[in-house]
Amino acid sequence: MRPCPRAESGRAPEVRTANDLCATSVGALLPRAQAGDRQAMNDLLRHITPFVGRLCLPIARKHSCDAAQEAMLAIYRGIPGLREPTAFYSWVRSVTVREAIRTSKRLSQGVIESLPELAQDANPLVAIDIRDVMDRLPEQHREVLTLRAVYGMNEREMAATLALPIGTVRSRLHRARRKFQAAWTMGRA
Repeated sequence: MRPCPRAESGRAPEVRTANDLCATSVGALLPRAQAGDRQAMNDLLRHITPFVGRLCLPIARKHSCDAAQEAMLAIYRGIPGLREPTAFYSWVRSVTVREAIRTSKRLSQGVIESLPELAQDANPLVAIDIRDVMDRLPEQHREVLTLRAVYGMNEREMAATLALPIGTVRSRLHRARRKFQAAWTMGRA
């Protein structure tokens, strides 16, 4: 067994584990990261990385790793200017979804990936039918339906995420539901 490396002071270098990170709350790390503390920024980013990855996967699918990297970069750049630390996770979710959509559009030449695994316990044939119907919808309708059905976002959150007026989100959601219902009914007939 190799001996533990020692710092010049004779002490072992500080190693952070997931348990240490859970013990240190985001509320304590965020102000330090905003003030320029690199270790706090690293710990904070390490803490949210799995969350960001889980958010990117259903939206960007095969480009989810690229989307997660773009989201982490945007979060890193945005943390110093975050005005509402209490809304940290909402902000991270909003930034991540926006970057996942942007990355998916850019890397798929404007085609958002199909609806993610909505109901994994459901009948797989129904899931295939849902995916087929979603694939036939316009991109902007897939976006709002995915944000609503998968992420449970309300209209205000969707408007902020997509950088659209709330009225536009409402009308897109209404049209998307109507088109989905029509396509679903036609496909089942």
